[in-house]
Amino acid sequence: MKSCPEFFLFQGTKGISRRSFLRQAATGIGALTLPSAIFGTSVAQATRHRSHQHYDIVDVRRTTVRVPYREIPGRNMARELPHWMYSEIFEVELKSGEIGIGETLLYYTWGATDDEDVRRVEKKNAVEMMWDDSLGAGLQMALFDATARTAEVPVHALLGQKQNQRTPLSWWNIDTSAEDMAIECKEAYQQGYMAYKTKGRPWIDVWAQVEVSAKEVPESFKIDMDFNDTLLDAQRAIPILQDLEKHPQVGIYESPIFQSDIEGNKAIRAATRVPVAMHYGNPQPLVALREDVCDGFVIGGGARRVMEQGAVSAMADKPFWLQLVGTSITASFSLHLGGVLSHATWPAVNCHQLYTHTMLTKPIQVSEGFATVPDEPGLGYELDRDALEALRITKPVRRPDPARLIETTWTDGRTMYFGNTGGVNFVLNPSREGKVPFFERGVKTRLVPNDGSSKWRDLYERASKAPFMVGD
Repeated sequence: MKSCPEFFLFQGTKGISRRSFLRQAATGIGALTLPSAIFGTSVAQATRHRSHQHYDIVDVRRTTVRVPYREIPGRNMARELPHWMYSEIFEVELKSGEIGIGETLLYYTWGATDDEDVRRVEKKNAVEMMWDDSLGAGLQMALFDATARTAEVPVHALLGQKQNQRTPLSWWNIDTSAEDMAIECKEAYQQGYMAYKTKGRPWIDVWAQVEVSAKEVPESFKIDMDFNDTLLDAQRAIPILQDLEKHPQVGIYESPIFQSDIEGNKAIRAATRVPVAMHYGNPQPLVALREDVCDGFVIGGGARRVMEQGAVSAMADKPFWLQLVGTSITASFSLHLGGVLSHATWPAVNCHQLYTHTMLTKPIQVSEGFATVPDEPGLGYELDRDALEALRITKPVRRPDPARLIETTWTDGRTMYFGNTGGVNFVLNPSREGKVPFFERGVKTRLVPNDGSSKWRDLYERASKAPFMVGD
């Protein structure tokens, strides 16, 4: 795996006051690392019941699967994210005979494992390798699971001290029509969830999304909207955010404008009752905390990085949600992180609800918005090997990118077309650049079916060069 970017590392919370921590921010001191005691605890836990050689890695198996979306996510993910269906499942066997499982969502991950990463762990000791984030998501996850199974402890015992018996989870969908969103919010609530995270986009009527969905769920159910910077600036963002917050169900705004806009984000925080979340790292954490630009963070990545960033958030008394994306295999690993991180109090975003198959032999049960942190050895869940065989495919040589033509229409007759350009965010990026009309009521977007006609082909070929408007 390519080495991860450098992230802020925290030296440890014990004996350091928040005032002292922020004083470091003021003086620019920030060469901080995760306490070595955590790793020492992992080794002690892992070797308590078995001798060291039982943790030697004897085999790493990788299987690529294509996991279908459910109906409503499927017709909406098809626009920009058809490639989220492809996962690589890892099985790591140790000399103990235990097999750990893990997963990498191949084309949306903090780190994909390559052949060299596998060679690096061959015949090595899992205890010594499992904290290495550079191995990639699925391999690292499987190492933790195999080690914990061998040690006869849950994964959370390797991560740290258990803080929470239960941890909150959110239901996730990409931007959808108001009608689809209302159906999904209702389904989430019926399945025990109390939070729904989605995307706020200028090509979908966000007012209608919230108005229609709020009728299907109680006020205690929260709708969190991720704008990915598309509100552009505080002046334009604040009136829309204040409109949406009139609904008690609106719970969190994520990245309403560019996270680097410190003054703009401070103005938004002052103007709305709704907490503002930002991805950890932009602006630099010490700056974000000193300037108080957000109410909490979005944290994801490898185990070491998540633990480090969670420690910083705890010191600053900032809540966050865990964002590790995949099927229920990934979600099960996230449960253990949520079990040991005191400030992982916002509902985790794992996106596992998108899929027809959990890839586990039993589902993750959610009640009143929370799932139990397992205490069984390893992840506490078993791989569904029937699903593994049924969904197995040859690993694609590159990200699948079928031709897509997207049509956005406004109430005054304007129509805009987008075609995939080889990149992922071919609708989002033009919106961030101000090349798409700003948020309006009544706007609708659809994927135009490829009917094989010359009209479709002509529209697609033009749109794939650059978005274009007709009827303005």
